Amino acid sequence: MEETKNSPPIQGVVIITLPPPDNPSYGKTITAFTLSDSPTHQQQQEEEPPQQSQPHNQDLNTGVLRASLERSFFFRPKIVFGLLGISLIALSFWSSLTQETLFELRDVEHDHKSSNSSFILPLYPKRGGAWNSRTDVEFKLGRFVDFKPDKFMDQEKIAKSLSAATKLDSSVNFPVRGNIHSEGLYYTYMLVGNPPRPYFLDIDTGSDLMWIQCDAPCTSCAKGAHPLYKPRNVNMIPPKNPYCVEVQENLKKSKYCDNCHQCDYEIEYADRSSSVGVLAKDELQLVLANGTGTKPSVVFGCAYDQQGTLLNTLASTDGILGLSRAPISLPSQLASHGLINNVIGHCLRTDTNGGYLFLGNDFVPQWRMSWVPMLNNPFPNLYQAQLMKMNYGGKELRLGSTSYGQGTVVFDSGSTYTYFTDQAYKALISMLEEISSEDLIKDASDTTLPICWRAKFPVRSIEEVRQFFKPLNLQFRSKWRIVSTKLWIPAEGFLTISEKGNVCLGILDGSNVHDGSAIILGDISLRGQLFVYDNVNQKIGWIRSNCERPEKVPSLPFF
Repeated sequence: MEETKNSPPIQGVVIITLPPPDNPSYGKTITAFTLSDSPTHQQQQEEEPPQQSQPHNQDLNTGVLRASLERSFFFRPKIVFGLLGISLIALSFWSSLTQETLFELRDVEHDHKSSNSSFILPLYPKRGGAWNSRTDVEFKLGRFVDFKPDKFMDQEKIAKSLSAATKLDSSVNFPVRGNIHSEGLYYTYMLVGNPPRPYFLDIDTGSDLMWIQCDAPCTSCAKGAHPLYKPRNVNMIPPKNPYCVEVQENLKKSKYCDNCHQCDYEIEYADRSSSVGVLAKDELQLVLANGTGTKPSVVFGCAYDQQGTLLNTLASTDGILGLSRAPISLPSQLASHGLINNVIGHCLRTDTNGGYLFLGNDFVPQWRMSWVPMLNNPFPNLYQAQLMKMNYGGKELRLGSTSYGQGTVVFDSGSTYTYFTDQAYKALISMLEEISSEDLIKDASDTTLPICWRAKFPVRSIEEVRQFFKPLNLQFRSKWRIVSTKLWIPAEGFLTISEKGNVCLGILDGSNVHDGSAIILGDISLRGQLFVYDNVNQKIGWIRSNCERPEKVPSLPFF
């Protein structure tokens, strides 16, 4: 009891709450409460005789402390603001140079901005080994082109096919056929129709339209992995539909098909291949990241006439999944339905074992991403950024004259290899002449790609010859103009191994691509990193990753 009387009065309480062991990300919380004095205690304080010497000493000490602080550098504004500026610059450099994989993902249940969710899909390489043939080269960047009336199938012929399909579709089941080993690129699968049927589709950020080989009937189709899609009358899109207006907006005004009941289109790709078809609409079965299923109706191409290299590259797939910024692309359609935010991400593994693709923003890392503004010109529907400088090792590669800024880089998952502007390509080839030695010499007999080198031993991995090459460093214009944002591409990002065991350069001359002013980053340079195209905030980001799966996803939905 005596101890209680003599103990000092409690002035306040501090409560520290530690985070739960299974979720340390919540952090700790500190709560302070101040207790009011009791009347008895106040009275005791009033009755105590004042001590005159204490205020004097306190004022003296306070004056000394104030003078000491005023003499310290923390009370000098110039020094304080100078240190603050240096700290901001150091933080910017640290942010731009550090690209370690740190997947701290948004919790779907705590996303306060939107109730939208995301879709995640596995990616597969179209071949088990490395790219090793000129025939493997795919280069899409598709665009809708003008067409001649006689190039399209007569609508009466299509109508007859649709009538037959209507009778057969309800009773015939098509088994899954084909294999997953073929030439070029990465693909995923989609479940289309009712009942749903699987289709393997090449992922292509450089193309607008998702299309599937179609029995309308088909006049020129590749073998494909699955039976052709069979449309019905209810699937056909009329010419006055807004999506039809979009795909035909750049066509010459032609009145040859005023009475048509279908929407014809033709796509021409950068490698001169083409696809002709009609627009259709059907259910697409998807599973959201939160586990719920949905069946939105989407518009896609019913492609019945493929020409050029498409007949080879579609030997084991069924079509193309267009992921561009165009309104008719699949991500844009899903966003218009309110299912996702218009954000796309893909991660391609360096060991050619696939990767993953997601639509929506739930799997975008919160930290350490490198972001650059998304350009709207010169190619409005493509994912592009402004390039300030490009180095091979420590030497600068001149970009050449460009019409838009210092340079343009297009991120294209539909291209197998990377393409440089004429001047940058010649400068790189000149620098690579220095690597010719007894250990690594050019082999003109290897026609896999324009430039191949032979080692003293058959090369099985790029790691065995990495010491002869230097990394590429691309510096982009960033939101903060103090520093640039860098994309580091190691030797694995521009070299491949041929069937002869040689190492070949996976960067090609792009002077004939479009107007030759842009650098095209293809799959070979996009591997080993997660790339995100945020159409909502108009920015492009990347971070190094092993691309096995995003965190908080125990396994990918393999088919």
